[in-house]
Amino acid sequence: MAAFETSRTAPFGAVATYSIVRFFSNIANELVAWNDARVTRNALGKLSDRELDDIGLTRGDIADIALNNRF
Repeated sequence: MAAFETSRTAPFGAVATYSIVRFFSNIANELVAWNDARVTRNALGKLSDRELDDIGLTRGDIADIALNNRF
């Protein structure tokens, strides 16, 4: 049975390029998450106390829900 060597080193600069792309991708993901939390806070903040009670929430829950994005 023949064995093949399949591990090769990455081309010059590939690791640095990947790190830069990952850095900007992480920034973009954080901005999207921040905006989602902002939109959620604004939407829930516009509801009355009675409407919040109907969905089982209080005003104090809004910040936690916006940060954790859990519905």
